[in-house]
Amino acid sequence: METFSKAERICSKKSVEALLSGGRYGNVSNFRYCFVHREDDGPSRILVSVPKKFFKRAVKRNLLKRRIRESYRKLKSGLDGLHVDIMFVYNSKEPATYQEIYDSVAQIISRIAGGQAK
Repeated sequence: METFSKAERICSKKSVEALLSGGRYGNVSNFRYCFVHREDDGPSRILVSVPKKFFKRAVKRNLLKRRIRESYRKLKSGLDGLHVDIMFVYNSKEPATYQEIYDSVAQIISRIAGGQAK
């Protein structure tokens, strides 16, 4: 089922620190991403960031974050069986269309599922 629950979001400061310190990084077109494999049995979790440096207006930042989360929701079945924390950081000054974001997120998920960081 394609849902996106609270359990699939990285909320704790401890989880974010573990992701940033022990994660593997990579780049795909408009994104920088970081991921780390977890030991527990919970679902894969994500953190989405669109820097204020690139988009001063919250409306535009929120639009991009919604598009990223929606793309992940549709593509997360590619991570079945993996327990991964992923951070998506939008890294472009130009807002991308939904299709561009969807393709980039698909590429990131396939790289993580395939076991390669870059």
